[in-house]
Order: sequence, then structure tokens, then C-alpha cells
Amino acid sequence: MLRRKARRAQGDQHGDPLDADQERRVRAVLALGGVPQADLPDGVQQVRLRLLERAASGQEAPRDVSAWAAVVASRLAMDWHRAKRRQERLGERLASLRQPDHASGEDNRLLSVAVARGLDGLPDAQRQILVLRFYADLPVRGIAEELGIPEGTVKSRLHTAVRALRARLHEDEVV
Repeated sequence: MLRRKARRAQGDQHGDPLDADQERRVRAVLALGGVPQADLPDGVQQVRLRLLERAASGQEAPRDVSAWAAVVASRLAMDWHRAKRRQERLGERLASLRQPDHASGEDNRLLSVAVARGLDGLPDAQRQILVLRFYADLPVRGIAEELGIPEGTVKSRLHTAVRALRARLHEDEVV
């Protein structure tokens, strides 16, 4: 009981779960993890939110809030880098689509229209899987987590959707 009261006393009287020292430590961990200065306040808020969610779900407060917050901040820094790499890959893929390699600009436009029509012709579940996989560049596991469905279902829908889209493009004599 005394420990719990002591842990609650670590935050300020306004319900903030992080005191000033803990917040500085979180900022330092994020900065050392390569998160840019502009994104540090968001990272601190994420740590604060996770601590509040933990308390709201009825879980006991961590024994050492400062250490717990540093670990969470470290994980957030890794997540930030993963998201940045994902965005870079997506940007590269989009840039490569914009650059006419072999086809003329008109051919690219026709292909884009044909793909858009092909996507419109797919069932919603298949279209959603294709967009998340090839436009948002999410891995199968990420799609499964995002949609709350098993990975096997994602793979099955992805396979079926690609086959259907390919058949449609061949039907229209686009490819």
C-alpha cells in the first residue's frame, strides 16, 4: 500500500504520471534514439499515454517509473525509425511509378486508369488488402494486426486479389 502511494506521489498533483526528471530522461532516450527534436514532445506524450492507459486498465504501476518510461521511449524511437523507413520505401516506390522507364507518359496514365478500374471491380476486402500491401507497403503481419484478421486470411485474400486484378488487366489487354 505504501509503495502504491509513493508511486502515485511521483507524478504531480494534476495527475501527470511523469515528473520533470522522468520527462527529461524520456526526452534524452528519444533524442539518443535518433528521434528529431520536433518529434520529442509527441514521444513524451506517447510515454505518458501508455502509463495512463496502464493505470486505467487496472495494472499496477511499474516499480521504477523512470526505468519503465526509458524502455518505452527506446521502443518508441525504434518504431519511429521503422515508420520513417516505411515512408521512405513508399516514397521510392511512388517515385519509381512516376518515372517513365519504358512506357510513355500516356501509357502510364492508361495503366493507372486500368489498375484503378481493376481495383474498383474487386470486393472491398480484397481491394483493402491490396491497397494496404502495395500502396501503404505494410507487411502481411501488419495488415493482419491492422484489420484484426489472421495472417492466413490476409495471404489468401492477397493471392486471390492479385490473380483477379491480373486477369482483369489481361482481359482489358492492358498488360
